[in-house]
Amino acid sequence: MALSILKDRQERGFLDGQFLIAMPGMQDGNFERTVVYVCAHSPAGAMGFIINRSQPISFAEILLHLKLVDQPEAIMLPSHTRDFPILGGGPVETGRGFVLHSDDYSSESSIPVSDDISLTATIDIVRAIYDGRGPSRATMLLGYAGWGPGQLEAEIVANGWLNCPASEDLIFDTALEGKYDRALALLGVRPELLSREAGHA
Repeated sequence: MALSILKDRQERGFLDGQFLIAMPGMQDGNFERTVVYVCAHSPAGAMGFIINRSQPISFAEILLHLKLVDQPEAIMLPSHTRDFPILGGGPVETGRGFVLHSDDYSSESSIPVSDDISLTATIDIVRAIYDGRGPSRATMLLGYAGWGPGQLEAEIVANGWLNCPASEDLIFDTALEGKYDRALALLGVRPELLSREAGHA
C-alpha cells in the first residue's frame, strides 16, 4: 500500500508535506507523542513516517543483515556511517526499510515526496550511503504509518492530530529528545496547554 499511494497520486493532497502531531489524548499507543511526516495523502488513503521514535538497530547491523559488509568491516566503519540514524517509522511493515533524503541523490527507484525531499526504498541507497555517495541529508526508517480512505481525516476531526507544514530541518534532526515539543513550537503551541479532551467551539 505504502509506495502505491505515493506513486499513483495524480496531485498532492492537502496533507502532503505536512507534519501530524499527536494530541495528548491519542488512544493508539503506536502514535503517543509522535510527529509524523506525511509523504502522500489522497482519496485512496495516506502514508507517512514517524520521525521522533528511536530504533534499537544500528546502521552496521543493517549492513550486516543485507550482507553488504562482513563483521570486521562493520567494526571499522567510520563514525558518520556507524551513527547513521535509524528510526521506527511506524507500525506497518516494520521489517522494511525506507530512506527519506535530500534530493541531491536519486536512483531509478527514488520517488519525489516534496520539492526538496525524496524517498528511496531499495538497497541501492544503503550501498551509496555506505560508500559515501549518498545524499547530504538522510534518515532510515523501519516501517511506516498508513491510513485507509478517509481514516486520517476522521482522526483529525476527532481531535487526534494537529497538523502544520513540515520543517526539513526537523525531519533530519537527529536529536529525538524534545522533537515533539519542537514540532508543537512550529504552531506556537506549548505541550502543557494542550487538552486531553476533544473540544469544539
